[in-house]
Amino acid sequence: MIEIRSCSGLDEMEACVQLQIETWGYDDSDVIPRKAFMVAQKIGGQVLGAFDSEIAEFPQKLAGFAMSLPGIKTRPGGMAEPYLHSHMLAVREVYRNRGLGAQLKREQRMEALSRGIRLMEWTFDPLEIKNAFLNIHKLGAVARTYLVNFYGVSSSRLQGGLPTDRLVAEWRLDSPRVEAILDGCGDDLREQKVEARIVVPAAIYGWKSSDGDRERARAVQWENRGRFQEAFSRGLAVIGFVRDEEGNGVFELGPMAQA
Repeated sequence: MIEIRSCSGLDEMEACVQLQIETWGYDDSDVIPRKAFMVAQKIGGQVLGAFDSEIAEFPQKLAGFAMSLPGIKTRPGGMAEPYLHSHMLAVREVYRNRGLGAQLKREQRMEALSRGIRLMEWTFDPLEIKNAFLNIHKLGAVARTYLVNFYGVSSSRLQGGLPTDRLVAEWRLDSPRVEAILDGCGDDLREQKVEARIVVPAAIYGWKSSDGDRERARAVQWENRGRFQEAFSRGLAVIGFVRDEEGNGVFELGPMAQA
């Protein structure tokens, strides 16, 4: 039995820190400390935990967490809009591939909407097929911004020593697109006009983790970086993501008006 709720108390915040280290393998230069989790929650962000009620002790009781920070965007005309930047989402390995990540995102959405917040953003690695599938296909986020080496050098083993290039996911929490996808009506969006496709090979995970093949992953990153930048300069956005029969990830890009 998994319960998703706001984290409270030092033990639960510390469990989030430990799961962060377990997930990404960060060293001290990259770890977000417990006090930052506490401050994020205090100033209007979110620290939501997924707790396994059948386990009594910490940190194993924490199956996953999502942490966000509050922010303000200035829209055309000078209007200020509050939003949440979802900085971290982690799920313990034994709970993965069960939809828990999507459940945490849905809970983030509902909590944000309850406070009148209608936008959430986060960054994700465009070489990570599973993350892209969750963000674009299952949640309905779109992307139209590419950040080159955004975090600089990372100690995360998942980064494989590559530049920390990131796409920015934009999640309009109460948009017709998002509501349709979360309600299981995403097939209705398949008629969207796709003007460009960008492929991530299924083998990318092995290439990133192998000293002998890492340059192949770097070449994919370099080529795709240019293709994203060119497409975004033409006003296109990532509006879809699919996996083909070989397991390759395919970003689908089309006019932003469709999103």
